[in-house]
Amino acid sequence: MGKVAINIATGSIQKEEIIVGIDLGTTNSLIAIVRGDTHEPIALKEIDGLTLVPSIVHFDEYGNVTVGNPAKELLVTQPERTIYSVKRLMGKSYNDVSHDAGFFAYNIIDDNTDALVKIQVGQKFYSPIELSSYILKELKKRAEHILKTTISKAVITVPAYFNDAQRQATRDAGRLAGLDVLRIINEPTAASLAYGLGAKKGEEKTIAVYDLGGGTFDISILTISNGIFEVLSTHGDTYLGGDDMDNLLVRYWQEDGGEGSSDLGFGSSLDKSLMQQLRVTAEKAKKHLSTNDVFEGEINGKQVHITKQEFNDLVQPLIDRTITACTSALKDAGLTTAQIDAVVMVGGSTRVPLVKESVRKFFGRDVHDELNPDEVVALGAAVQADILAGNNTEMLLLDVTPL
Repeated sequence: MGKVAINIATGSIQKEEIIVGIDLGTTNSLIAIVRGDTHEPIALKEIDGLTLVPSIVHFDEYGNVTVGNPAKELLVTQPERTIYSVKRLMGKSYNDVSHDAGFFAYNIIDDNTDALVKIQVGQKFYSPIELSSYILKELKKRAEHILKTTISKAVITVPAYFNDAQRQATRDAGRLAGLDVLRIINEPTAASLAYGLGAKKGEEKTIAVYDLGGGTFDISILTISNGIFEVLSTHGDTYLGGDDMDNLLVRYWQEDGGEGSSDLGFGSSLDKSLMQQLRVTAEKAKKHLSTNDVFEGEINGKQVHITKQEFNDLVQPLIDRTITACTSALKDAGLTTAQIDAVVMVGGSTRVPLVKESVRKFFGRDVHDELNPDEVVALGAAVQADILAGNNTEMLLLDVTPL
């Protein structure tokens, strides 16, 4: 990989400057390019082998900024200085978010209800645009480090339901990070592109994109006709995702804890680090149960375990809520499941076997899950970037939203 990356960077393969595709996510963000030699989209990895950068920003008392995994580690110890899920605040006023200010451990300021929301850290105030620009800066820095070249142009994805204010805020964040944002495209459109859907001239397709991330869920129904992507309907829940699965498991262990739960000491009032241990173990269990029937672990010297069946029973109600949203999205689009030509799975939480099974059953067809569901949106953004760079003349794309 290393050799190729430098090779791309020296421009011996790539004639045009590189335009990157960026998935600016609620939980994780990442950056992708189309390789000049193979014409395949790839997510850029650091030496650590990770493509995902947690969308978390930490400020120390001197105002120094840390982004990604190192910031994530400070969530427990310095919650009031560590900002997560900033995407939820993009383009929003305090009025828009006041009802769920409790979700955020950090301080959201209510100064002027109609103005865009601000976040207080210590004595300083930051807008969601500034905070998002730090995440984009980090991605840009990573890409430049890997590709050994400057990056100045990008395609950035947003949820299909983002309105004009939210899209503009995303553009502004890009500009602040030193990026010329050539296009803002819908996440479901990007995911479809990554699978090459609608790539052939004259092709007409109706696609359902099921996107279950760490903190949000949405289902979008789109049609592609002659390179025009049109989102017919979109539904979902901005507070439903993999984190909720983890939380259900944490609660299960707290209340039940297997044999003799009283002596587990997982009362309702847990200290932060024990709670964090529980959460981390829950996430580990969830992943383990994708390929195994039983999980056994230890927290604070206490044994915890759960079977795949018990886990499925726990998360079934969450998955049912996503299926209800699928029904609504189809109804809004005026379609039946029989009229859907392809179903695309997006988001890390779609790795849970019960999720795949439920979606397969609902649509009555196999789903597209061959590509890494964490990367598929960024890969599609890179395909769009490649088209804009003039390297891919097969496809012409337009993205139309219902908003």
